[in-house]
Amino acid sequence: MIYVDPKILDRVNQWLTPFFDEKTQHEIKEMIAYDPEGLEDSFYKNLEFGTGGMRGIMGLGDNRINKYTLGKNTQGLSNYLKKQFPNQEIKVAIAYDCRHNSKEFAKVVADVFSANGINVFLFSELRPTPELSFAVKHLDCQAGIVLTASHNPPEYNGYKVYWEDGGQLVPPQDGEIIAEINSLNYEDIKFEANENLIQFIDSEVDEAFAKASVENGTFNTPEEAKEKLKIVFTSLHGTSITMIPKVLEQAGYKNVSIVEEQAEPNGDFPTVKSPNPEEPAALKMALELAEKENADIVIGTDPDCDRLGVAVRNDNDEMVLLNGNETMVLMTHFLLEQWKKAGKLNGKQFVASTIVSTPMVEKVAVHFNVKYLEGLTGFKWIAKMIKDHPELEFIGGGEESFGYLVGDFVRDKDAVTATLLACEIAAQKKNAGSNMFQYLNEVYNEYGSYREHLISITKKGKQGAAEISAMMKKLRENPFKEIAGSKVIRMDDVLKGETTDFTNQKTLALNLPKSNVLIYYTEDGSKIAARPSGTEPKIKFYISVNTSEKDKFEAVLQKKIDAIAAQLNVS
Repeated sequence: MIYVDPKILDRVNQWLTPFFDEKTQHEIKEMIAYDPEGLEDSFYKNLEFGTGGMRGIMGLGDNRINKYTLGKNTQGLSNYLKKQFPNQEIKVAIAYDCRHNSKEFAKVVADVFSANGINVFLFSELRPTPELSFAVKHLDCQAGIVLTASHNPPEYNGYKVYWEDGGQLVPPQDGEIIAEINSLNYEDIKFEANENLIQFIDSEVDEAFAKASVENGTFNTPEEAKEKLKIVFTSLHGTSITMIPKVLEQAGYKNVSIVEEQAEPNGDFPTVKSPNPEEPAALKMALELAEKENADIVIGTDPDCDRLGVAVRNDNDEMVLLNGNETMVLMTHFLLEQWKKAGKLNGKQFVASTIVSTPMVEKVAVHFNVKYLEGLTGFKWIAKMIKDHPELEFIGGGEESFGYLVGDFVRDKDAVTATLLACEIAAQKKNAGSNMFQYLNEVYNEYGSYREHLISITKKGKQGAAEISAMMKKLRENPFKEIAGSKVIRMDDVLKGETTDFTNQKTLALNLPKSNVLIYYTEDGSKIAARPSGTEPKIKFYISVNTSEKDKFEAVLQKKIDAIAAQLNVS
């Protein structure tokens, strides 16, 4: 007889009650009989909210994305909304991406909201995630939901929650909603829709979002410069195909070649191993088309259109993929130049980034006398900065994982407007006889050369989670005294909420919400962060090095990165 942990069996037995449909019960019985390991992984815990909401593998069980887990979340959120907005007409906007079951899941979520007397604005077809953030504010909603798993593999889906300001949930709200959800039984879910409360939205929001993107993402680029720029764009089978070509055209960019093989939305992502523009392989077809068309810039977006990868020509006329930190530095520097040129900088503006991103953004901000704010990983923290500092005007901000936000009309990373911004930079530089690669080197010459490197290790399932926990425990309890020959001068333990200065052995409180992140700072200016992902079964190591050398700095920086990776023993 196959052994199943009694605690897990208790969870399983809940799913074998009459509330759950017969197909679900049958498939669970099959798992009990033939797949005990799969059963354990499907039921050993509840899916949790991470940095990007709730994300997981689709399937049956508490630890999977399905009708019931989504329904329970939505019922809990419905209850919470009613408590937060008593005696008000509550409105929620819902969007979804190209993933399998996204459309069906979106309707389930809409049904539950409507069954609870909540008005629903539902996109009838897939749309970019930033458009949902925009729609929440544009339609004066109290909340928004997008069904997406970003750039995860095809078996994943997810559920991201936005609040009335258009930003994602942050503490303590997320904890309060989780407590509300956890207080429910599955039998408490109201699945019977009130169709009168569900309204489909499309063109009105599309046009308003496109107009706002053009207004926020264009900076007086001459028409002849736009005409000369050759762009290759790929949506990687995702949602951006519904908006980015339209926005580029409205902004005056006509010379756009689309990778047709990747233009059709498809949750299997058939032409790529991973639909993640952080990975060079994802942009292979776009780069090939760029060579054929002699393009100046390549842009690819992830499935829900909040991240973008940018490739430009280097000094040897070869296409090279910029990393997220490089793109963020270029965009921030360009925006501040434009604001300064327009005479709009008066000390009451800010730019933002995250604790695992390049320190160079802060150096650029200081140079322009613009405030720099830094938060935890995830754009919800940048959205919170905008909300918490109404006295400051937000210019732009980004994070190392290929996300950027221009202006305050959206409060999540936005690959639509960021794509337009990248084209504005490329067009203006080409028109001046330069390019984005040369522009980046000019910025390095002014501020010092920085190089970042990410090491990402996947550890799946219950065992993987235990291994990641053990790795963080070891790093926390046995801190490095030196890294790659350079003395460690400071360590931030964000989970403990404290920073330790090893030069004077003082420990002070950190002004950050608690999160499972460790950051080491060395005497030579290097920065190494370790962080388990909040939405994927991964642990990530972020390495940042820099040098003031102007000649052959690439080799110097790479040598530092290699030495650090070797000492971490995780490459």
